[in-house]
Amino acid sequence: MSMRPKGSGEIPAETVRVARAAFPKGSLAIRVRDELGVLFRDEDFADLFAARGRPAWSPAGLALVSVLQFVEGLTDRQAAEAVRARIDFKYALGLQLDDPGFDFSVLSEFRDRLAASDGGRRVLDGVLAAAREKGLLRSAGRARTDSSHVLSSARALCRLELLAETLRAALNALAQTAGDWLAQVAEPDWFRHYATRAEDSRFPKARVKRDDVAARIGRDGMRLFQAVRAADAPAGLHLIEEVEVLRRVWVQHFHLVDGEVRSRDPKDRPPGLIRVVTPYDPDARVGVKRDTLWDGYKVHLTETCGEDTPNLVTNVATTVAPVADSLMNGKIHASLAARDCLPAEHWVDAGYPTAGHVLTAHADHGVELHGPLPGNTSSQAKGAFGLDAFAVDWERQQVTCPNGITTAHWYPRADSKGLPVIRVRFPASRCGPCPDLRTCVSSPTGRNREIMPRQQQAEHEALRRIRTEQQTDTWKERYKIRAGVEGTISQAVNRCGLRRSRYRGLTKTSLQHQLTAAALNLARIDAHLTGTPRARTRTSHFTRLCPAELTLDGARQGPN
Repeated sequence: MSMRPKGSGEIPAETVRVARAAFPKGSLAIRVRDELGVLFRDEDFADLFAARGRPAWSPAGLALVSVLQFVEGLTDRQAAEAVRARIDFKYALGLQLDDPGFDFSVLSEFRDRLAASDGGRRVLDGVLAAAREKGLLRSAGRARTDSSHVLSSARALCRLELLAETLRAALNALAQTAGDWLAQVAEPDWFRHYATRAEDSRFPKARVKRDDVAARIGRDGMRLFQAVRAADAPAGLHLIEEVEVLRRVWVQHFHLVDGEVRSRDPKDRPPGLIRVVTPYDPDARVGVKRDTLWDGYKVHLTETCGEDTPNLVTNVATTVAPVADSLMNGKIHASLAARDCLPAEHWVDAGYPTAGHVLTAHADHGVELHGPLPGNTSSQAKGAFGLDAFAVDWERQQVTCPNGITTAHWYPRADSKGLPVIRVRFPASRCGPCPDLRTCVSSPTGRNREIMPRQQQAEHEALRRIRTEQQTDTWKERYKIRAGVEGTISQAVNRCGLRRSRYRGLTKTSLQHQLTAAALNLARIDAHLTGTPRARTRTSHFTRLCPAELTLDGARQGPN
C-alpha cells in the first residue's frame, strides 16, 4: 500500500460555506482547524508506507481522524461514519462534501503502522508544534507529572484460569496451523477440559482438589509441548506465539522433579515484572499500589501548568504495571528535552523523587524537581541525637557523634528501598559508658548506635536541605500546584477511556495513550478558545464544613 497525497490542504469553498451555515458558533473540529491550521502533513508519515502499491487514504487525514476519534470517544465504525457524514469533520479534514471517506478497517491498519514505528509520538508532537506556533505552549515554566493504573484489555484470570486458558490458546493456534497433526496427538480428555473457556466457577473450591487440577493441566501442557518439539512434528510449531507463551507460563509455574511435573511453590515463581498474567495479553503484568491491585500497565502524564495558557500534556510514558515511578524521572526529562518542553520546575508526588533524582535532574537538564521526599521514620530521627547531629567526614570515611565519639566502621550497602547508603556502626565499648546511651539508642537493650547516611556527600546534604525546606509553609503552598494533574488523569479516564486499554500489548497501549494525550490537548485548546473555565476540585458538602486548622486530603480546593 502506497501513500496517496492529500492535496494543497485548502478547505473547499462549498465545504466552508455549508459548515459556517450549519455551525454558526463553530464546533471543536472547526475551531481547532481555524486556530491551529493543518496539524499533520503526509510527509510526516511517508516512511510508514511503501513507494509502490495500492494508494492509501491520506495518512495526515487518518492521524487527525484518530485524534478526533479519541476526543469524542468513537469506535472505528463511528469515526469512519463521521468522516463520511459530518460536515465539521469534513471541514477539519479539508474534504469535499461528497467525499465518501474510507472503510473503518483503514483506521486499524493505520494504527498498526503507527505502533510499529512509535508513530503516536509524531501525532502528539504535531499537536504540540501547532500549539507552540500559536503561543499556546510555552517552555521553561512549570510542569507536573502523575501516574495511573491501566487495566489490560483481557479479563483478569485466577491461576487455574491462567493455566487452562494458556493451554487452550495454544491448542486453538495449533488447530489452525496443523489441525491434522493435532488431531492425532490430542488426548480424548483434552476436548472435555479445553474446548470451552475456563471459568473459575467450574473449578473445585477445596484447595487440595484445585492443586490436583493444576497438576493435571501442567501434565497436559508438558505433553503438548513435548509433542510440538518432537522430531516427527511439523517444522516451526514451537515458533507460534501462543506456543511460546505456553512455554513461558509453564516455566514460571511448573518444574520437573524426578521426571514428574510439579507446581512451583509461590515463593519460587518469578517476580511480577516478568510474570505472565494472561495468554491473551502477554505484555500485561500485575501491579500493586496501596490498596489497588490490577493486571495491565501504568501511564505517566506530564502537563504544563501555566496561568494564561491551556494546560497541555507534553509527555506520555507507558510501562508495565510493576515499574516504580522513581525509575521514570530520567526518561521523562529526556523525552521532554527532545520535544523542547523541559520546564524550569517539575512537580511530582512522593513516588518519584529521591535526593539523587533531584541532583541529577538539575545537573543534566537544569530542572528543579520538586516532590515530597520520604522522611526519616526512625525513632532516632529527631532530637539531640538525630542523624543530622552526627558529623560525617566522607574523605576520611569516619563519623563523629554529638558527644565527640568517632568511628571508622564504614560499610557501603543498600537500604530497604535499594538506595546506596553507608552503614556506620559505633563500637559498644565506646557507647556503653556514655551517659546518653538510652537517649541516643531507642532499643532498651541496645549497646551501640548505628546510622545510615547516603553514600554521596552531595546527596546527603541535599536530602537534609530539601527535608528542611519541605517543612515550611511556603513550600507546602507552592506544592499545591501538583494536585491539578489528578484532574487531568480524571479527564483522560472519563472522556477518553484511559483506565482500560483498548488494545493488546504494551506497544499499542502506548499508542492509545499518545492519541489520548493529543485528544486532551485539542479539547483543552478548544476550551481555552471558547473561554470555558477550568473545573475545580469537587468537595462534598460535609468536607466544606471542615475547620481551617484541620487538614484533610480530600478537602483540597483550587483550579486544576
